[in-house]
Amino acid sequence: MIKRVLDTVVSAAALVVTSPALAVVAVTIKATSPGPVLFTQERVGQYGRTFKIHKFRTMRPDHDGLAVSGTGDPRVTRIGTILRKTKLDEIPQFYDVLRGDMSLVGPRPEVPEYVAQWPTEMRPIILSVKPGITDPASIEFRNEGDELALARDPESHYVDSILPRKAAAYVDYVQRRSLVGDLKILGNTAKVVLFR
Repeated sequence: MIKRVLDTVVSAAALVVTSPALAVVAVTIKATSPGPVLFTQERVGQYGRTFKIHKFRTMRPDHDGLAVSGTGDPRVTRIGTILRKTKLDEIPQFYDVLRGDMSLVGPRPEVPEYVAQWPTEMRPIILSVKPGITDPASIEFRNEGDELALARDPESHYVDSILPRKAAAYVDYVQRRSLVGDLKILGNTAKVVLFR
């Protein structure tokens, strides 16, 4: 209950405080690239329920269906590169937190095909909690795009190398989670985003 209250208060405040920036970002995306302002995608949430995640669109609307992208990916728009570096593209997820689909802190939600790649014994543990905007793996893999950019096959590298490491980190978070721990993760995330 305390975690849900924290999620609601912080996400509502974040949306209010950042509303001027959200408006500027939305206008800039619309003015510099055809297509919608927001990107929505089906992700797997708590207990395996799917939901639509919301982000600012950072790719061309005609890009292929590859689910991962490395630094320098030509599908990413100019403004999209800035949004990704500053993590401003993630701000609409505060709306997902308000709706109750996500939490501020929790394992990052994956698309169904990647959830299917998690080790069978880990899947129910990870999905026992709401997915989050940030978690220890988000901090650890904050430069994931650079690693993918060096891979010959980014998607295969993600599935074979990055995804297993993330899954292990998700399980570790779930088994050790606490309110104090979540507050520390939020603080560490803020440091990484603001002083990267």
